[in-house]
Amino acid sequence: QVQLVESGGGLVQAGGSLRLACAASGRTLDIYMTGWFRQAPGKEREFVGGIKWSGGSTSYADSVKGRFAISRDNAKNMVYLQMSDLKPEDTAVYYCAARPTVALRWVYWGQGTQVTVSA
Repeated sequence: QVQLVESGGGLVQAGGSLRLACAASGRTLDIYMTGWFRQAPGKEREFVGGIKWSGGSTSYADSVKGRFAISRDNAKNMVYLQMSDLKPEDTAVYYCAARPTVALRWVYWGQGTQVTVSA
């Protein structure tokens, strides 16, 4: 089992920045990739970006490319989502998720953290 806890959400003005953190615990050696997802009211949960724990390669949704950056600190079992140039449409609950090596899907999820961007 892997436990994920997000932090860092809050209220920010458009154009501002915010950094989310995801703390992983438990069987972290089983993690192949950690991702960030978000869900806005009335919308489906969508993939924001992800990072492989080995090698650190990243991928992003087109809507956040150039504005968001994911990084990790393997020694601390932490993954970060640095968000810049935030827009009101970035408002959502942001979730951290982990995909184990043996799985082809996101198995573990955090409880989410609210990000609100005011115009």
